[in-house]
Amino acid sequence: MKKLNLMTPINPLGYGVAGTNILRSLNKSLEVCLFPIGQPEVTTERDGALVSEAIYNKGSSDPDSPCVKIWHEFAMHERVGRGKLFAFPFFEITKFDEARKKSLGYADSVIVSSEWAANIIRDQVQGLPVHVAPLGVDRSIFNENIVCHNKGATELKELYFEGKLPQKKFTFFNCGKWEIRKGHDVLLEMFRTAFPSEGDVRLSMMTHNPFLSEAETREWEVYYSSDPRVNLIGRKNTAAEVAQEMAEVDCGIFPSRAEGWNLELLEMMSCGKPVIATNYSAHTQYCNDKNCMLIDIDSSEVANDNKWFRGGVGDWASLEGNAFDQAVSHMRRVYSDWREGKDLQNKAGIETAKSLSWDSTAQTMKEIIYAEN
Repeated sequence: MKKLNLMTPINPLGYGVAGTNILRSLNKSLEVCLFPIGQPEVTTERDGALVSEAIYNKGSSDPDSPCVKIWHEFAMHERVGRGKLFAFPFFEITKFDEARKKSLGYADSVIVSSEWAANIIRDQVQGLPVHVAPLGVDRSIFNENIVCHNKGATELKELYFEGKLPQKKFTFFNCGKWEIRKGHDVLLEMFRTAFPSEGDVRLSMMTHNPFLSEAETREWEVYYSSDPRVNLIGRKNTAAEVAQEMAEVDCGIFPSRAEGWNLELLEMMSCGKPVIATNYSAHTQYCNDKNCMLIDIDSSEVANDNKWFRGGVGDWASLEGNAFDQAVSHMRRVYSDWREGKDLQNKAGIETAKSLSWDSTAQTMKEIIYAEN
């Protein structure tokens, strides 16, 4: 069996979720020797056994085997062994400084999740081989048949329209850590513009950000709590808990200025939910006008949030003007369809999710890695 040295975080955050799922799928046909970045944080017994076995394999690792590092584009200086290094970064910026270019120069090849990211690498680091391996979704967890803890969505809908459940509310849902990049500075305004006084609509935000201070978190929470129709959801420990939240809402709204992949958007599609998202950055790899209500981007702005992005890293989507109006229009449209009793299941989104499994990610990665070795 071929061996592979894998460097990745293992935790419930973006890189860690991707790393854990890729490890699981690669491990089906390779002997994966895991060199975790940071302290592993597993959330299920299944993941615990998987990670323990892969870390144990370090004892028999081959220094000449290829090494895949799933990590930031500015941190590729360290690696395992002397085999080829395949960098697998996720990023939202369009311009690399010299430090990022030098870091990527340590890699023999780069794997990214989207053509959008691949084109940026080709533009910024000439001569470095670039390959695309789209990420996946676990349909055993995120699917349209999840049984809600509360009454089933169909039953709730029937009771509502029979006048027996007047408190039923159409729920928009956003998932992703508090950030200006994710459009959280304008999403509440979009919601209020779309629904200035309607009482049967709400906005649920599952947006915990472990990298913010308590004061910064409080600032976001106070702002969103100013509208009593907003529901703030705390951090969930497992993917199954996240899927349960997604099953109980009606529509995903993701007005992001830039994304490295946007896994939560794909997970919402996999649950059969209608989604609204910007027609920009990495999620354009799988979003189209059949499976998503797209917010077209007419202009860009300097990527600057005075926190993680401080200018000089290129541009990202502007959410002003027509983009803002489109988001509002999409929200009104899907709400109106619900009021009219229309079937909102995102069938095209389900089919998209079926085509993007973690096994297909792993297979593409293996084809890339071993074609070059």
